[in-house]
Amino acid sequence: MARIVMKFGGTSMAGTERIRRVAQIVNQQCKNGDQVAVVVSAMAGETDRLINFCREANPLYDPAEYDAVVASGEQITSGLLAMTLQAMGTPARSWLGWQLPINTIGTHAKARIETIEADTLLASMESGQVAVIPGFQGIGDDNRISTLGRGGSDTSAVAVAAAVRADRCDIYTDVDGVYTTDPRIVTRAQKLNNVTYEEMLELASVGAKVLQTRSVGLAMKENVRIQVLSSFTEEDAVSADNIPGTMIISEAELEALELENSKVERQLITGIAHDKNEAKITLTRVPDEPGAVSNIFTPLSDASINVDMIIQNVGRDRGETDVTFTCPQSDLAQCTEILESQQSAIGYNRIISDTKVAKISVVGVGMKSHAGIASTMFSALADRKINILAITTSEIKVSVLIDEDETELAVRVLHTAYGLDAE
Repeated sequence: MARIVMKFGGTSMAGTERIRRVAQIVNQQCKNGDQVAVVVSAMAGETDRLINFCREANPLYDPAEYDAVVASGEQITSGLLAMTLQAMGTPARSWLGWQLPINTIGTHAKARIETIEADTLLASMESGQVAVIPGFQGIGDDNRISTLGRGGSDTSAVAVAAAVRADRCDIYTDVDGVYTTDPRIVTRAQKLNNVTYEEMLELASVGAKVLQTRSVGLAMKENVRIQVLSSFTEEDAVSADNIPGTMIISEAELEALELENSKVERQLITGIAHDKNEAKITLTRVPDEPGAVSNIFTPLSDASINVDMIIQNVGRDRGETDVTFTCPQSDLAQCTEILESQQSAIGYNRIISDTKVAKISVVGVGMKSHAGIASTMFSALADRKINILAITTSEIKVSVLIDEDETELAVRVLHTAYGLDAE
């Protein structure tokens, strides 16, 4: 018998027929004798609909009232799934975030889970009852409903799994695992059996949409094993214990599995990710002196704008330089506004922005111990005349910025260059 937390996203919960299919999957897991808790998202598109209602009611809405509205989507699906399970003869009940409770800290609409009081939840699971929990929400220190930000249901599921000391957290999505790249771009992409937390964190942060970044970080911190599976399976499909999804695990556990399976060495590169939601900003003729770069990025940091790639060109004879960096496209307008207000303090000449760019990243723990990973990337792109606009690296990642129109070509070229194409 295992203790399993199962999470179903918006596409899995989109309507009564799909909710009934989810109930069948949960029911199949329960037949194994497992203790089960389920975390659900709102129906696909429902959160956007509720957000639009908030904007129509008051463009300058109160964040606490916003949370009260948008949290209702998950509350509806949790109740519907509990009812459907009951109709199948499976004991189930919904537990809203404030009933457990899931305690959060931070501002409304961007809250963070601090603690989950799991005693009542554990007692319910141990009695054989399926606990159905709305994701994306909790209760703040002001005793009001709080939400975790978009994609927060993944984080809710991992947090619940950590609180009840689950054997694993199964994340059901519209894909059947984590692939070496987007299968819609590369038809020969391979599904990965295992990925380390570190690799998944990098992949999620650079454009892979399978898991939300915060959820992976929390799983790594709490050592929660995550399995990525598809909820779009046949009605007679077996339980998740027998479905080959992708396991997100620690590097130590992966090394132990490789040793057990007599696998000498893993693939150097785990995957290729792409992100078209980047914007490039260049400030020309910035004073080439101490403190100039700080004058640029401190006000952006104060506004919680996440800056990624940064390039400072070689200084000119007149003591000036150009500074280029990237930020999310959604933050471009705010970023530009802040920099324009700080022009006299920074001392730049003009701002040049470009949204027709894409970030391409290669990720793999094999980079830690092997040279030549970056040079392979640069050579493969150069052979296809793909120009690199910016570069950034970490211990297990190399990212480049290129023209958006060359995104798909770059992904295909790199997938082949690193030997990731399936037979």
